[in-house]
Amino acid sequence: MRGAIVGFAFLLTMGCSSEEMPQTRSDEARDSAIAESAVPGAAGVRSALSVSDSAKARRALEDSIMSSEDQ
Repeated sequence: MRGAIVGFAFLLTMGCSSEEMPQTRSDEARDSAIAESAVPGAAGVRSALSVSDSAKARRALEDSIMSSEDQ
């Protein structure tokens, strides 16, 4: 019982911290981990990442075409 009280007190003090916890993963890494999991909505995250990756590839292609025309 004493351990539970100490643990609860520890959690309370952690929640009252004035500093933000540092983010250990990038947003992309977090989204990728969610997409690969079995949580509800993971398929939607997976689809959104696929669309995002396609858009990045398209922009990279357009940029390379534009830079080759400038030469």
